[in-house]
Amino acid sequence: MMPSKPEIVIVGSLAFDDVATPFAARKNALGGSVSFACAAASFFSRCGMVAVAGADFSRASLNKLKRFGIDLSGLKIAKGKTFRWSGVYEKDFNNRRTLSTKLNVFESFRPELPAKYRRSPFLFLANIAPALQAHVMEQVDAPRFVMVDTMDLWINTARSDLLKLIKKVDLLLLNDSEARHLSGAHHLVTAARRLLKLGPRYLIIKKGEHGSMLISRENIFLLPAFPVDNVIDPTGAGDAFAGGFIGYLAARKNLFDSTMRKAGPQALSALRQAMIYGTITASFAVEAFSIDRLSALTPRDVNMRAAEFLRMVKT
Repeated sequence: MMPSKPEIVIVGSLAFDDVATPFAARKNALGGSVSFACAAASFFSRCGMVAVAGADFSRASLNKLKRFGIDLSGLKIAKGKTFRWSGVYEKDFNNRRTLSTKLNVFESFRPELPAKYRRSPFLFLANIAPALQAHVMEQVDAPRFVMVDTMDLWINTARSDLLKLIKKVDLLLLNDSEARHLSGAHHLVTAARRLLKLGPRYLIIKKGEHGSMLISRENIFLLPAFPVDNVIDPTGAGDAFAGGFIGYLAARKNLFDSTMRKAGPQALSALRQAMIYGTITASFAVEAFSIDRLSALTPRDVNMRAAEFLRMVKT
């Protein structure tokens, strides 16, 4: 019998981070997009991780991931060292300066999905080269929903590949500066309309501490960020948002047709609810280094903060 498939497959980077903020610092923190995204998604649905780590990836780090119930069949341990990044945040936490990037085994990463992952209905392609994201899409069998993240690097160096890719996805996720860069428009609504013409059914624009926007051809949904009292480390907040978002969607999969491009009113409502839970998981992630705060949570904690958030935004 084929082993049971995870509801979500998440493909991206796995890293060790050296992070300095105005108030604290941490070396060798478990990071990378898949760490945050899978951890956040795990509160709602079972997810499978596709990533590469080096021989220096410790059992303790593996155990941190296993405690979330993440399926690690797609995690490859290769000869060499794990991707490493170091950076420093300024006092406002909005700007950061990269001190060093060592790709190590991630430089030759070519994601291959285990057989059971190919039938998973939800796919999140975190921030890797568009050609690699397209390579993953070729391996999946009729997913219900595909979400893709990108960054300025790929807009500058692999624009053609990126434009081909986003014609095939259901949702494009990017921040406000990336939306302006890719669209060539300064005003975010104009930028969003131009980006939707490139193919995706939905677009989420992240605006950091100012919240996020969900835009479709029919409407716009605006959501503020949850006010966090004590920000420790914003690294991975966007990935935690994405993981919480797609995790919640996967938990509501019965609302969707075989493709979200045919989503009805109930599915649109689920997308908005998913943004709320993505916002909540991101708000927890910034309260500690690495995935430490997410590790300490229960689903009840997530639901209680979501209820608190809803009371804040209710008219």
